[in-house]
Amino acid sequence: MRMTDTFIKPMHPEGRKFVAIFAAVALALFLLWEPLGWIGVGATVWCYYFFRDPERVTPARPGLVISPADGIVSLIEPAVPPAELGMADTPLTRVSVFMNVFNCHVNRAPVPGTVKAVAYRPGKFLNASLDKASEDNERNSLCLEMADGREVAVVQIAGLVARRIVSFVSGGEALATGDRFGLIRFGSRVDVYLPEGVEPSVMVGQTMVAGETVLADLTAAASEEQLA
Repeated sequence: MRMTDTFIKPMHPEGRKFVAIFAAVALALFLLWEPLGWIGVGATVWCYYFFRDPERVTPARPGLVISPADGIVSLIEPAVPPAELGMADTPLTRVSVFMNVFNCHVNRAPVPGTVKAVAYRPGKFLNASLDKASEDNERNSLCLEMADGREVAVVQIAGLVARRIVSFVSGGEALATGDRFGLIRFGSRVDVYLPEGVEPSVMVGQTMVAGETVLADLTAAASEEQLA
């Protein structure tokens, strides 16, 4: 790997217009007062960094649930998946990953499967680290049906700063683990609802890397059932 690859990452196309706007503002600030222009340059670099889209190495072993987002595990608790997905109203283990404005915001599929449902719901813009953000905030929900028929819900939730959720997929599409399915602009959270009986392999406060960190092992639950 070249040294420059450590600092210079590919940028997602969604970010190009924002970086262009930031750069134009920086240029205007230079015309007003040079110190302001340098502040604008810093903001432009941050904007590029926000929309970075680095390649990730996804674990190849079948049966793993991989983190859909960069960030910190903020909540692990039982909750019913969003009603708009049409899933059963049985509480499932929900793992919430909070993304701050410095995390990469491109989201990736936690499991391989077919997009059974996609549902967008407008809402508020509360701090995404709060529990009630799952219910009240703007969100985009996906239900992924795996080959064995089990379902995993993954929900993008807009945060205090975020105002736009972007989805790259539609119903019926097949996704591999780690495939990009969307992004959220400027600070947010992603919830994963694990299948019934599956326990997370992570803890609150743990740092997650989208497409790489193992969130849960689906085969562990199956092994325990066989032993029982």
